[in-house]
Amino acid sequence: MLKFRYKFLCNSNVLSRAFCTALSFALLVCFGPGPRAEGLPRTFGWTAYGTTSSGYAVSVAIGNALADDGYRLRVIPAKNDISRLTPLRAKRVHFAATGIGSYLAQEGVNDFGTRRWGPQKLRLIMMSWSNTNTVVAAATMDTGVKTVKDLAGKRVVWVIGAPALNMNMEGVLAFGDLDWSDVTRVVVGGQKAAMQGLIEGTIDAAIASTNTSALYQLAGSPRGLYFIPKPHDDVAGWHRMNLKAPWRKPSIGTAGVDLSVENPLEGGSYGYPILITYATRDEQMAYDLAKLIHINYEEFKDAHFSGVGFAMERQVFDWIVPYHDGAVRYFREIGVWTE
Repeated sequence: MLKFRYKFLCNSNVLSRAFCTALSFALLVCFGPGPRAEGLPRTFGWTAYGTTSSGYAVSVAIGNALADDGYRLRVIPAKNDISRLTPLRAKRVHFAATGIGSYLAQEGVNDFGTRRWGPQKLRLIMMSWSNTNTVVAAATMDTGVKTVKDLAGKRVVWVIGAPALNMNMEGVLAFGDLDWSDVTRVVVGGQKAAMQGLIEGTIDAAIASTNTSALYQLAGSPRGLYFIPKPHDDVAGWHRMNLKAPWRKPSIGTAGVDLSVENPLEGGSYGYPILITYATRDEQMAYDLAKLIHINYEEFKDAHFSGVGFAMERQVFDWIVPYHDGAVRYFREIGVWTE
């Protein structure tokens, strides 16, 4: 109604041109044309793995929770690390929900060790340290695989443009004193294709989170699902794996396909998804997002297994990727950040 009256008055010469100009400016200031110049825009976006991934699912859950505060989160699915960070670097999205690819991009190694990329000044907002095993090797039951050593000669996935997935699988193979020469490497274009390959029978093992949605479909298929454990008392195996993937830490998975406190999985994990942006991102925007995730935690924590990992008491502040100044400012404000 206000906009209608403005249009009528100014188009019918009832008011002077000078007054209409002033009125236009006042309306712009008071109501705004859209996103604010500083702080988190009411509509913002981030990238995540494909629609079958746990990172995508928990991102949607967070978006639904933030909607009650008047924010609209657009979650853009991407099939690998490069395609998740490319829109972020091009400023088409504000953040990215990534895996350990964030660390590889920061260091400018592997697929990011090119002239086109090189070291990226990425910064953390928050990450999920959930009850899942983030980087489990998922095999199909019909392969008969029980240990990592059993992967010898099996069809193991390699995802183009996803160094994090591939390096994690390399670490798994090292746990069993294997490498890529001991398996049949199956190259696919994205994580969704990897999960589909497990279901369709073209792949025998792939890296995933225990709560990846596609694994529920695999578990109910004729091929079946088996999570390959990494026993914590296998010191030599863990040493070999950490030489390839030093970010992986022993963990007990109790969330995911057929997992519970009564039926846990002995394996390894790291924070996932890892919510990042560039160091140049507006400090108030990073502050706003950290605060919104924290104060809305109860609204999304039970919507997906990964949601619980965003609890403030689970955050690891001394990590291999630094936090954004805006997030740090919020953490200091609530008394959880210490120098």
